[in-house]
Amino acid sequence: MSLPVWQADGVDDDLEHALVSVGPRLRALRRQRETTLADLSAATGISVSTLSRLESGARRPTLELLLPLAKAHGVTLDELVDAPPTGDPRIHLRPVVRYGMTMLPLTRRAGGIQAYKLVIAAGSARRQPEPKTHEGYEWLYVLNGRLRIVLGEQDLVLSPGEAAEFDTRLPHWFGAADDNAVEFLSLFGSQGERAHLRARPKAKGEPTRDGGRG
Repeated sequence: MSLPVWQADGVDDDLEHALVSVGPRLRALRRQRETTLADLSAATGISVSTLSRLESGARRPTLELLLPLAKAHGVTLDELVDAPPTGDPRIHLRPVVRYGMTMLPLTRRAGGIQAYKLVIAAGSARRQPEPKTHEGYEWLYVLNGRLRIVLGEQDLVLSPGEAAEFDTRLPHWFGAADDNAVEFLSLFGSQGERAHLRARPKAKGEPTRDGGRG
């Protein structure tokens, strides 16, 4: 059954409005996450010139272009298409259950170090180590509970306030050390990217490591 003319016109208008709104939304998302066109191009395989034309409205968005962009920005396709022209600056984080853990992304940017909060529920079946390897570098910080980490030949237990960092090319696995829930933070970056800690400046006259005075 065909739609009445006035209904068909309304559908076309809504679709056109949604497509027109994509460009400003893409630009707002990218700038909010401080991501360059080059970073986004590397993450999606879409050329910089095409990305620039999409953001300016000179290129009509297609499903083939929008799917990798939605994934790179950490939003659903509906959110990307239905957003208003000005863009919504708020980030609506959605937890993902994976590998027996609840993962909450804390960053939404293509490239660079990614941050997550992970929760392993009390009584989780994730107790049998299954070490994996992949490219990258990871930093973990325990918030609550006791986290068991297997790194190569090492089998460690971290308590709240303790941290660990490791090259993910080393066989690794982490899970609950007991039947209680565990909450921890994870920073993950590609190979060569590490979390950089800056020490507190020494006060004048404070002893240095060699026993001298700063």
